[in-house]
Amino acid sequence: MDNLFGSMTTSAYGMRAQSERIRMISENVANAESAAGAPGEEPYKRKKITFKNEMDKHYGIDLVRVDKIDNRTNKPFPVKFMPDHPGADEKGYVRMPNVNAIIEMADYREAQRSYEANLGMIEQSRAMMQRTIDILRA
Repeated sequence: MDNLFGSMTTSAYGMRAQSERIRMISENVANAESAAGAPGEEPYKRKKITFKNEMDKHYGIDLVRVDKIDNRTNKPFPVKFMPDHPGADEKGYVRMPNVNAIIEMADYREAQRSYEANLGMIEQSRAMMQRTIDILRA
């Protein structure tokens, strides 16, 4: 039974990590068109998430956790010609966020599939526990 609880715990932590990743991707997509508010200001910066494995001494298993959410990037901000925008420079260009919706959607699908895989593991572990209990009752 400890192995089943361990697998459920591992999957639950995986679901939590992917849930945080989906939240961050949603934030990126929501701000994909948030231009700089004033000339010289930086627009929204794309956030990236990193995970780490952490040993849980109670269960004796590695669990995945969010290490950090970082918005430091070397990717330049694209510019868009919008002369009437308050954030436009003297040439009429506005700095836009460095968020690519296609990349975000691909990351979202990957996070969603990982979440679903972890959920499937929890369901399988629960079904195995229920079968074990049924066998013990018989």
